[in-house]
Amino acid sequence: MPAPRRPRSNLQLRIISAVVLGFAVLLITYFGGLPFRLMGAAMAGAIFYEWCAMRPERGASMHTVLGGTLLAAVMTLMVFDQSASMLFLGLAAALFILAMHGWASRTGFGMVAGLAYAAAPTLALVHLRADDRSGLFAILFLFAVVWTTDIMAYFTGRTLGGAKLAPSISPGKTWSGAVGGTVFAVLAGGAFALHESAAHGTVLIALIALVLAVISQIGDLFESALKRRSGVKDSSNLIPGHGGVMDRVDGLMAAALALYLLAALLGGGDYPAHALFRF
Repeated sequence: MPAPRRPRSNLQLRIISAVVLGFAVLLITYFGGLPFRLMGAAMAGAIFYEWCAMRPERGASMHTVLGGTLLAAVMTLMVFDQSASMLFLGLAAALFILAMHGWASRTGFGMVAGLAYAAAPTLALVHLRADDRSGLFAILFLFAVVWTTDIMAYFTGRTLGGAKLAPSISPGKTWSGAVGGTVFAVLAGGAFALHESAAHGTVLIALIALVLAVISQIGDLFESALKRRSGVKDSSNLIPGHGGVMDRVDGLMAAALALYLLAALLGGGDYPAHALFRF
């Protein structure tokens, strides 16, 4: 009689999920266009769902429905490739409507924050990608910096240990991990400056990578604080071995919004990625 199968360990499940998701995300990023916008809309919907599940508001069922409807409206405009100015104006209107409903129904403003948290970084991510090679390189630069920060912070922290970064929020994170992840992220980001399409020199690109590495870790800590306040370990169980979508993209979405704003300040105009990479 054959021996019973041993269940896969959580580490094995995490690795398999990470490889499958990473490949799918990179493939969709390469194609850009409608597939990328649809992926962004799905991410925003999952993030808003997890936010609402973690932060239930008493008597707020209609408030939640309204927030979900407004998010769907903004994401629909995004999928149909409206301009960034129209989308952010639409998001501002949606936030105002939701805030007024929250005030009138006395259900609070937590859902307003959830809508902003789900939608604003998604709009930034989609408009960074755009539909050209500059957008592709901008997103690959973002992925390289954020993923390097996350991976190397983990391994550096496990190797060196030391003082805790924020023990009351995320006991596993250390200062050595935070610094190590940031250093390696700057190196990874600086490597993009060596490409002939880089619009700026190594120093500026490395500084942008530094900012993104710090912002991504702040985004990670913010989501950890949110989970701790809500008394949950994961934002959901949507991703096998990884928890929820927020657990995987907390740092990425924060960094995406920061990169979008930095690129806009550098003169990217309607195509912010052009301020970073030019073809």
